[in-house]
Amino acid sequence: MFRRGRLGMGAVALAAAGIVALPAAATAAPAWGTPSRQHLAVAGPGTEWSWGYNGLGQLGNGTTTNSAVPVRVSGLTDVVGVAAGRYAGYAVRRDGTAWSWGYNAYGQLGNGTITNSRVPVRISGLSRVVALAGGAANGYALRQDGTVWSWGYNNYGQLGNGTTTNSRVPVRVRGLSRVIAIASGGLTGYALRQDGTVWSWGYNDEGQLGNGTTANSPIPVRVSGLSGVTAIAGGRETGYALRQDGTVGAWGANDEGQLGNGTTVSSTVPVAIRNLSEVTAIAASSEGNSGYALRGDGTAWAWGLNNTGQLGNGTDDTSLVPVQVSGSTGLVGVTAISAGSFSGYALRADGTVWAWGSNFFGQLGHSTTPPTACFPSRSAASPGRKPSLVVASAGTRSSTP
Repeated sequence: MFRRGRLGMGAVALAAAGIVALPAAATAAPAWGTPSRQHLAVAGPGTEWSWGYNGLGQLGNGTTTNSAVPVRVSGLTDVVGVAAGRYAGYAVRRDGTAWSWGYNAYGQLGNGTITNSRVPVRISGLSRVVALAGGAANGYALRQDGTVWSWGYNNYGQLGNGTTTNSRVPVRVRGLSRVIAIASGGLTGYALRQDGTVWSWGYNDEGQLGNGTTANSPIPVRVSGLSGVTAIAGGRETGYALRQDGTVGAWGANDEGQLGNGTTVSSTVPVAIRNLSEVTAIAASSEGNSGYALRGDGTAWAWGLNNTGQLGNGTDDTSLVPVQVSGSTGLVGVTAISAGSFSGYALRADGTVWAWGSNFFGQLGHSTTPPTACFPSRSAASPGRKPSLVVASAGTRSSTP
């Protein structure tokens, strides 16, 4: 069944976090595979709300109590964009400053420490930030000058600065300029340049760098054969690119059909997702191996893993090609999409937000927490305010203030 809810007026952004296995941390951390399913929304006037799992303070409200309904992130105003990492949240304010909260064992809060924080702290040394992305244990920032900066965990070169050394403060991703969008695929970073090319760096065991190899890279490499790209998204070990012609390409892991090309064969270079046209936005699950697309007619489509109903078509059957997110009465009039670990989200033109998939930690954003909801359902949220039509997640193109 659907769950839906209203969010505030002004700019609205949704961000949904995922999980990636990490090595043991210096401080206590959840066991590998523990869901990090927190979700973020910006509601007017520039306030930020979150819901779901909160074991490490990633809801940012000063507690470690899970919430099945949205709660306000403490002390943040004039928020224009959000992103979510594995156990951390990120926000950019209208003044161009960047903020973070939650788990920090690898320096992923970017404030020079490895101390967790239940409330937002300012990311050190960053100004004129226009977009953020969250990885498994690191963050990315796009500045107004078109440069990309990163911080946190770096064992596979995912900071993109030519090293494999962690950093508690932002460092510049090497060799990138004129970037207009960023995304993260867990242990891999992605950037879209103004010329329509896509670049990637970090972990590459399944070919998620898209350059025809499976070798990790601590500096950006160009994703092969892509041009005219307008938006990007990063899945667990899969990358996605939306082209100007409304088609979508994918590369990397494909064990659950997340490349959407009708096979389960991984690819180290981009392949076309089948039966998709007139696409206007894309999103990807950071852990659940599922992809999402919004078409110009206001319908949402999904493919890949479906073990918790995250494809939103009323089944739990994995699909190797896109299927329409249907709902019991149909999901139409969609203006933006986002994806979590094992859940999907849609913003409709009437200002309601809809969610489907896993709900074990309340990540569907309504007052109950059944294990799954295979059809999209309306999420609860702050009443009486209508959102605008902008969305961002940890793996999609972010809005620019």
